Amino acid sequence: MSNVREFIGGSQELVCAPLLPLIAGQAAQADSTRSVDPAVIQALKQTEVMRLSATRNIGGVEAGIGAIARELEAVAGCCASTAWALWNHLCVFHFICAQLGPAGIEILKGMVAKREWVSFPAGAGTSVHGRAVGDQIIIDGRASFASGSRYGEWAACLFALAPETPQPSAKPDLRFTVVRTDAPGVSIDPTWFAMSLRASATDHINYQAVAVPVSLMRPFTFDFRYQFRDPATPVIAHRYREDWVALSVLWLGAQAVGLASAALDEACSDLQGRVAIFGVKVAERSAVQLNLGQAAAAISAARAAVYTGCAETDTRIAAALTPTEADYLRQLSYPMLALRLCDEAMRLVMRVQGGNGLREGGSFERRYRDFQALPLHINAHPDRVAELVGKFVLGLTNDAPFQ
Repeated sequence: MSNVREFIGGSQELVCAPLLPLIAGQAAQADSTRSVDPAVIQALKQTEVMRLSATRNIGGVEAGIGAIARELEAVAGCCASTAWALWNHLCVFHFICAQLGPAGIEILKGMVAKREWVSFPAGAGTSVHGRAVGDQIIIDGRASFASGSRYGEWAACLFALAPETPQPSAKPDLRFTVVRTDAPGVSIDPTWFAMSLRASATDHINYQAVAVPVSLMRPFTFDFRYQFRDPATPVIAHRYREDWVALSVLWLGAQAVGLASAALDEACSDLQGRVAIFGVKVAERSAVQLNLGQAAAAISAARAAVYTGCAETDTRIAAALTPTEADYLRQLSYPMLALRLCDEAMRLVMRVQGGNGLREGGSFERRYRDFQALPLHINAHPDRVAELVGKFVLGLTNDAPFQ
């Protein structure tokens, strides 16, 4: 174990441990080709990593929230794009379990048994409509930001159901369903051309006259976290009363810790033998030591914040306690601050690279690019989270457009 890992902390008892060398070995290639190596995807699908967020009553592992965070932290340290896609699968599966509920238990068991990968395109620009035809719903439209979709078998789908009698002033009747990505009429467009997480496959999914059974359709409301806190709402297991967005933010914070830790670890290793202008040993410069010391402290503090949120959530699940709004907001705010700390750490590590460090290559530039996407995700975005927390502590009505 390196000094960096010993200082920041980390667990070696990971489900994904045997795959980490494979994941790390293809990271640069994945960044270049914009697609995770198929061998990595197949290897992941053959492990219990795919079942971590599924409860035992549907054939899952039912891993703790903190345990899943540690898996994603480790994968992100090897390849952030792979971690991002896997993260989406694990938190979206939690969401699908909550939305389908006990009536969908058989199809969920099938997904878990086959270790099938799920995604959830519902980003900006999404426009999907459906109409009832007998015992089927016919879906048309395009959904955006389908992270990991090209690697998966299922997509969660939000759509507006056409009324039997159209009323121009009526609000859209939003519904939820799941669609197989190999179903007739489904296609995936490679639309993710950002500088970050280039192999995350954050693409668009197109639906053209796609038929899904009415039995898989559910009503959908934007305040679903309140819905699942209601004891009258049936759930497959108590775990699914926890909001999937909150879990996604905790796990996003864990990925930031893993990515930043790996960047710091590599920098500390590389700097040991580097010589600057006039033969000065870089590692012996006090400014380098100060910057790296601050970076290590920031990442360690970020990790502590993330795993405090995970531990609170695991304790609540074990005690079958329903989360409160304050619980939800802490789940968001711990990682929000952790992301800020990791961002500071990445900038400090970049500061000590110097021109030679960047010229000589290594993985820092890729990791730095990848990190830029993490705090921008809408679930963890500081503008969104801070507004929600501010309204709560001031005792104001939460009228934010995306809660």
